[in-house]
Amino acid sequence: MDDQSILSALFLGLIEGLTEFIPVSSTAHVLLAGHFLGFKSPGNTFAVLIQLGAILAILTVYFQKLLGIALSLPTDARSRRFVVAILLAFLPAAIIGALAHDFIKTVLFETPALICVVLIAGGLVLLWIDRLKLTPKYTDVMDYPPSLALKIGLCQCVAMIPGTSRSGATIVGALLLGTDKRSAAEFSFFLAMPTMAGAFALDLYKNRDALSFDDSAIIAIGFIAAFLSALLVVRSLLDFVSRRGYAPFAWWRILVGTAGLIGLALFG
Repeated sequence: MDDQSILSALFLGLIEGLTEFIPVSSTAHVLLAGHFLGFKSPGNTFAVLIQLGAILAILTVYFQKLLGIALSLPTDARSRRFVVAILLAFLPAAIIGALAHDFIKTVLFETPALICVVLIAGGLVLLWIDRLKLTPKYTDVMDYPPSLALKIGLCQCVAMIPGTSRSGATIVGALLLGTDKRSAAEFSFFLAMPTMAGAFALDLYKNRDALSFDDSAIIAIGFIAAFLSALLVVRSLLDFVSRRGYAPFAWWRILVGTAGLIGLALFG
């Protein structure tokens, strides 16, 4: 493990944490940055495994709320409905992710130009959504009906295409289905917990024979960086989108996607 690998892992971990919960596609950012840095990881495992740091960050921020929901399950129908809603929303991605894992990792993850194009397209969709005059019917994630959650979960599956953004697909789907901007972002937080944990477990299992001690050390560096930077984002994102909406993220996606296409054309 050389100094360049350490710095690359640190940089990519910071990118992962800063972008995981905003609708810009953390996977796209990590893969594109890794491509131009010449950073290699068996089966692109690094990009998925460092997400554990982001998962722990959101668990840390929402620990009290999660504990309250867990303790109230035996007596509170609202808490039980919320847990069912999250599980239903997670189910489509769990099924499709397991069935299409190898294709996603060996084909889609290895196509930087596709990632850049999807970044730009997703930015245009976010701009369109942000300018719509939508009247929300749901403003509290605890009141999302299971049927709504399942539909949002189906929308999340679009994020199997690198560059789409898991949180972006979830948020866009939720907004079109009648939620407000703040609760859409918060629901994407809760849905991220089982989705990212499942992706982490599946990827670790699939690549268990390809990982070495050096890989573990690099992943640990990326994990710590992702954890710390994700803490900052999770604690500030809801207030930000309540004030500014999603247009800033849309323009960032377009900028990164365009820069990526130019970089690929110039440097390959």
